[in-house]
Amino acid sequence: MAPRVRAPELRGRSWLNTGGRDLSLADLRGRITVLDFWTFCCINCLHVLDELRPLEEKYGDVLVVIGVHSPKFEHEKDADALAAAVERYGVHHPVLDDPELNMWQQYAARAWPTLVVIDPEGYVVATMAGEGHAEGLARLIDELIATHEAKGTLHRGDGPYVPPAEPETVLRFPGKAVLLENGNLLVSDSARHSLVELAPDAETLVRRIGSGERGRADGPAAAATFSEPQGLCLLPPQVAEVAGYDLVVADTVNHLLRGVRLATGEVVTVAGSGRPWRSTVDDHAHDALAVDLSSPWDLAWYDDKVVIAMAGIHQLWWFDPVKRTAGMYAGTTVEALRDGPLAEAWMAQPSGLSVSADGARLWVADSETSAIRYVENGVMGTAVGQGLFDFGHVDGPASSALLQHPLGVCALPDGSVLIADTYNGAVRRFDPATDQVSTVADGLAEPSDVVLTPAGEVLVVESAAHRLTRLAPGALAAAGANTVDGPRHRTERKPTDVAPGELTLDVIFTPAPGQKLDETYGPSTRLVVSASPPELLLEGTGTTTELSRRLVINSAVDGGVLQVTAQAATCDADVEHAACHLTRQDWGVPVRVVDDGAARLPLVLRGLDA
Repeated sequence: MAPRVRAPELRGRSWLNTGGRDLSLADLRGRITVLDFWTFCCINCLHVLDELRPLEEKYGDVLVVIGVHSPKFEHEKDADALAAAVERYGVHHPVLDDPELNMWQQYAARAWPTLVVIDPEGYVVATMAGEGHAEGLARLIDELIATHEAKGTLHRGDGPYVPPAEPETVLRFPGKAVLLENGNLLVSDSARHSLVELAPDAETLVRRIGSGERGRADGPAAAATFSEPQGLCLLPPQVAEVAGYDLVVADTVNHLLRGVRLATGEVVTVAGSGRPWRSTVDDHAHDALAVDLSSPWDLAWYDDKVVIAMAGIHQLWWFDPVKRTAGMYAGTTVEALRDGPLAEAWMAQPSGLSVSADGARLWVADSETSAIRYVENGVMGTAVGQGLFDFGHVDGPASSALLQHPLGVCALPDGSVLIADTYNGAVRRFDPATDQVSTVADGLAEPSDVVLTPAGEVLVVESAAHRLTRLAPGALAAAGANTVDGPRHRTERKPTDVAPGELTLDVIFTPAPGQKLDETYGPSTRLVVSASPPELLLEGTGTTTELSRRLVINSAVDGGVLQVTAQAATCDADVEHAACHLTRQDWGVPVRVVDDGAARLPLVLRGLDA
């Protein structure tokens, strides 16, 4: 039997959602505790927040979820930004601020997100990387309840969560905005789970579409519900007439697209099953209402269809509102930066879309690579950005300029593009004619979108300030005069030392309690491996059905990142009408090639033995 491991004490800069109280493991004794190591930029972490909600409700008298915020980006280290994110994403459990990743290291986390389960006696009993663990967690919690009730070590009661005061503003963390034909603005009011129409002054409330409660109900404007909606796309009039609605909404947390009839505010579901996508890549057209989507974040009408920034799986998808079909448009689901033909490109959480004035180019804000990408003539390119771990606030030539987690783009008539450089609190401009990046405005609170009016005014969705902000007249004409040479940052996750030559990659997977591997429709597991730079691996790239792989590391390369995607299909064991489950995780593992490095690299897809 493996030795039991005591959970390390919880220490950080501060606590949120506790009413000002610091918590310790002693305070949690007698309860089942789940530590959720997350960072608020990470879409997979946001998925886990939503997966945990039903468990928190079901097991509220025995389960305590503690969010341990271990940041990737510099902006995420800011205490006020974290507090805003906790409200923005409806985090209803205590959160420990871990800005220096001390707890991350103490608990040996290697991926965002990572879940650690601590039993009522204070011992670590499970560690799970990635998303899709709700079923396994529920079964494990049931086992722990039975075990510790029998031992007398389980104590039921209220948890330590203390809700903050409810703020009063018209908008709460607005996401995206579009200009309506009548001159009004329609805004996705993400934290209030609704759409808000504002007068041309960008302040006066005209109407609200959606009840304001989290949900996924269709119906009249006052009764319909959304869950953290983001992108908005007006359909061309002739398409809207056939489709029966005027506007498409990226209903992000519901993994749906919704249609809105602007005349009445009626809401209908037009694409998505409501289940998050966990499948295999294909190039087929699917029934739009049957297909699984994954956190659609923005929308644009391009190439005679609605293109979807599918942030949850690092791809672009398409949706045809006339044929009522949907499918993949670009990307492989590998989270990284690689240009090329659309089917081979790599992206990382695309979150903003805008189409050039001539309709030829689709601009993409690729947030996790802090990059501005574009689609043109069936190929994806990169205008600004260097990769997953390089970011900052630096203007100048595009090849050396840096952004920090941009969420929005707005194409201008002259061919340039405005960028909502979210974590830098700035609006930036990239001009392809000069290949220069400049700062148009700064000092903004997490700008998430930019809208250009017919009169040439620039409106910024200033998300963390809960408002739309109009830039000063002449701001665009002055672009380029303000040149920032700010700090350059690189996320320095400690690399794994590996030896040149043969390296065994082992992905460790243990089915959740009550489940078994499911080979009904073929092999139950899948492993995809690639590298950045590609020359890091001499052998071992590609896709196989085994979770162990022989790699050959190039001795002529100092290091890089191994990109690993693993998935495993399971089903309930020994029950009638067994449910099926798919566990999937993506890793970007920084490695350094040294002579005395490891010859084996283990990664845990799901580990129920600590």
